[in-house]
Amino acid sequence: MSTDTPLMTALTFDRLREDWHCSTGLIKEKVPRPVLTDNDRDSVIIRVQYAGFCGSDRGIWWRKAFGDMILDSLDDSQTDKRIVGHELLGEVVELGADVTRVRVGDRVSAESHIVCGMCLQCLNGELHVCANDKIIGISHDGCFAEYIKLPAKCLWPTNLDKIRPEIAAIQEPFGNAVHACQATDLRGKPVVVIGCGTIGLFVILIARALGASMVIGVEVDPHHAELAKQLGCDAVLKPSMPSSDAPYASDPTLIAQIQELTDGLGVDVAFEMVGHNSALNNAIKSVRRGGHVVMFGVRNGNVIIEDYHRVVMNGLHMHGVVGRRIFDTWETTRALLENQDNGIQEAIFNIILAGGTEPIVHINDWNKDEFEGIIQRYPKPIIQFAEQ
Repeated sequence: MSTDTPLMTALTFDRLREDWHCSTGLIKEKVPRPVLTDNDRDSVIIRVQYAGFCGSDRGIWWRKAFGDMILDSLDDSQTDKRIVGHELLGEVVELGADVTRVRVGDRVSAESHIVCGMCLQCLNGELHVCANDKIIGISHDGCFAEYIKLPAKCLWPTNLDKIRPEIAAIQEPFGNAVHACQATDLRGKPVVVIGCGTIGLFVILIARALGASMVIGVEVDPHHAELAKQLGCDAVLKPSMPSSDAPYASDPTLIAQIQELTDGLGVDVAFEMVGHNSALNNAIKSVRRGGHVVMFGVRNGNVIIEDYHRVVMNGLHMHGVVGRRIFDTWETTRALLENQDNGIQEAIFNIILAGGTEPIVHINDWNKDEFEGIIQRYPKPIIQFAEQ
């Protein structure tokens, strides 16, 4: 590396320094700052202000997810280091020669899927399931850094007069919840949210804003259950843990409680936000005949569906939800967050972000061991890289 190469602070996984299979966390280090080349006519350089720490990043931290994708992408690019992170708010500081979508000085968030625009799905307007996408922070260097280079087509200009910057940085995961809630009409309908992690907590707020008549939370963690109550759940139920003999099994007590809350009918919509086999069966059994199961939780491997005939004979609708519709979901996300009357921004900042205190860590103060404690205590940590 040249001694005059500009450097920046970043959080990385470096396979030359850590084995994926026997390490945890990220490395805070100085790396070369990205620059625009002749091949980057459609790209920009963004100075990162805030970066959200996602459930995907937890999977990377604990080496439970995305290892194959990261390692394969490093092989493809013949490099050994990946800057992690994909939720951001930043300022555009440099433009490629052909960029007209944004200007220097614009504040932007970003869609984390870099799509090809040419596959069957993209040509049919289904960009969120692009066959050739790259994911920021996994197969493309991410935003846990002072600067990031991105294609301009990924950017989402954001009005900080209407959305506070800490929340603007997490529009991408909030959009996950918006996409899940748009899988079916929620107006006047009772719903259950199985798993009140970060996205599940967002679903609670959005379902209310979109007109759900009742929101039931299901959560095992006491802290997250309390957050769900504070965000407006009509009831928060604790499921029994499945036995080791039948880890896929639903919880009959939980199903009976949901039936009681819904006059014996079941909910219209069940959001499965965990990815556990038992949670999927709880979702299937908690909905009424003709109801909808929205599947957002991710897991590897096979699942067992109990009473499969119930799915068919009760006419259940099963929705697999990934990412966000680009950029339809972002339009709804902006409308929900800019609306000051629904209280969503205030609830996210004061409850999920705990008033912007401990969960927001400046990169200058970032320490691996201390940050590991924060990601265990809070649903949505945020890393600050620059002042506003």
